[in-house]
Amino acid sequence: MSFEPDHYRMGWNYPAPILTGPGRIRELPGLCRELGMKAPLLVTDPGLAGLPMVRELVQACADTGLGVAVFSDIKGNPTGRNVDDGVAAFRNGGHDGVIAFGGGSGLDAAKAVALMANQREELSLWALEDIGDNWKHADGEAIVPVIAVPTTAGTGSEVGRASVITDEDEHVKRIIFHPGMVPATVILDPELTVGLPPAITAATGMDALSHCLEAWCSPRYHPMAEGIAVEGMRRVRDYLPRAFRDGGDLEARMNMLVASSMGATAFQRGLGAMHALAHPLGALHDAHHGTLNAILMPYVLRANERAIGEPMVRLARYLDLRQPGTAAVIDWVLELRERLSIPHALAELDIDTRQADKVGQMAVADPSSGTNPIAFDAGQYREIFVKAVEGRL
Repeated sequence: MSFEPDHYRMGWNYPAPILTGPGRIRELPGLCRELGMKAPLLVTDPGLAGLPMVRELVQACADTGLGVAVFSDIKGNPTGRNVDDGVAAFRNGGHDGVIAFGGGSGLDAAKAVALMANQREELSLWALEDIGDNWKHADGEAIVPVIAVPTTAGTGSEVGRASVITDEDEHVKRIIFHPGMVPATVILDPELTVGLPPAITAATGMDALSHCLEAWCSPRYHPMAEGIAVEGMRRVRDYLPRAFRDGGDLEARMNMLVASSMGATAFQRGLGAMHALAHPLGALHDAHHGTLNAILMPYVLRANERAIGEPMVRLARYLDLRQPGTAAVIDWVLELRERLSIPHALAELDIDTRQADKVGQMAVADPSSGTNPIAFDAGQYREIFVKAVEGRL
């Protein structure tokens, strides 16, 4: 069946206003004006900032009279200092909105900048860590509007109410949350993702899978999130290998963008041990978040096996796997990783076990651990981590 662009040109309103389809990025200047932006700050990562797509986007906005500037001083795992610098750029430039453009790092940093840009000076970013009612410390009315444009299909940050930011002083990733952080408008344009290298396509796609899979396994009662999660996994099954094999496959790219947004919507139900381990490992080793989740995935499924039998049977049936149950799902994950050239062990990322005790302690303290199917203690997290380093499934 040939790709029909018009079939994918839609406008949705869940969980945020979303425009889908090839070429929708050209609507960005008009969307800025609809949201009252006259001088948006485009926040992206340094790898994208110098590319023609960003220069052309800035020029298109400027041609309509928008006073656009670019901020790109962002690490692959964005830090509190990156956010502070972005807030300074926002204020010094007299900006009135944010265009969040890029992968998870750019989107997370951009949303945090929009959150903090007009807050009172004494409010710390870390005061809004996702613990209890911390979000109430912020003035929700002061959050500036955000238009989110993902250029990777993985984190789903474009539809999220949080940003994951590294606290460099404490060497820990913190989840910054406020319900008002959901972008005002999202553009899912597959043409922006066709240049992604296969390795990044694979790692980000597996991140989307990890969100859907951990949401599916969460013990929380949220049937709507379950439905979104399982359909997101089907789309990963069908379209991630295609996008990996042929970066110009717009149908596969479109559906992976959708799967990514679905994953971030589904994990309102919670995440689990994959993320509880990936967050500290990202903070300690500055490793790619999606790659970490992809490697950890089968080890966590094995560790959770006694608690996830029934949902794994249903998942195996929905994905049309050869046998029902956890073993079949793990085999599918391993086969998918092999097709995508994902490493089998954390040691292949030059991660060793010297900080195993610390990783276990950080994992049990991570908010994601709270919705894992089994309440692992620090010693059990340590054991999962060591097995993932050594490749002992």
